[in-house]
Amino acid sequence: MAVGSAAALALGFAAAIGLMVLVWIASLIRGDASLVDRFWGAGFVLLAWVYWLTAGAPALGLLMVLAVTLWGLRLSGYISWRNWGHGEDYRYQEMRHKHGERFPWVSLWTVFVLQGVLMWLIAMPVFYGARAHDAEVMLWPLVVAGMALWLVGLVWETVADAQLARFKSHPENRGRVMDEGLWRYSRHPNYFGEIVVWWGFFLMAASAGGWWTFISAGLMSFLIARVSGVTLLEKKLSETRPAYRDYVARTNALIPGPPRGETPRTSG
Repeated sequence: MAVGSAAALALGFAAAIGLMVLVWIASLIRGDASLVDRFWGAGFVLLAWVYWLTAGAPALGLLMVLAVTLWGLRLSGYISWRNWGHGEDYRYQEMRHKHGERFPWVSLWTVFVLQGVLMWLIAMPVFYGARAHDAEVMLWPLVVAGMALWLVGLVWETVADAQLARFKSHPENRGRVMDEGLWRYSRHPNYFGEIVVWWGFFLMAASAGGWWTFISAGLMSFLIARVSGVTLLEKKLSETRPAYRDYVARTNALIPGPPRGETPRTSG
């Protein structure tokens, strides 16, 4: 049964916070707050289905739902596989050491609930796209452009993750800087792909009138580039791998481009 937009948003908020509280409880049992990272993508999948079902399961909206589902499950699956058996991430270990016995409650609000709120806010393009009916779409070319952008971003980040995983699988690469494949043209091609995916979702939402959701895509881009993604990772890599500074000097951070100060490669 279809419900109004306000009720659907309220249900989405409850679903996002409810999921994060359950993951928090699981993290207490396992003693590993890193579990929250594994459910970031899956949380958007949950929201997509909630918004679609509460709109009466419109045929056009299924396009957004399937796109989010493919992206979100791939991301959660990859992070789960990558982190399996590695224990708690250093970021949460530092928080645990800093807050001591207060860490469980501190983590509930500053890690889990905060991520639930951010997830809900960032998912506004998903809300518009999943609830879109054919009659509401004003600009069909935006639907096509959004799907194309989503596909480019998804393929880009999937290839980047696969290349990095293959690089790390070879013991001789331990301590080395990955600068091959897509990583030769961007220091964070996986994050670049992630950003492209979300601007694709925005275009799909805009086709149904959700023009203002560029704020959500912009928020995701800002978080990746300046908060939890590039900035945080670069700080760690610069401290632990001296060669990374040379990599920074010659390689773009996000947007792919030719390496600086390098003789162009020619064939023949």
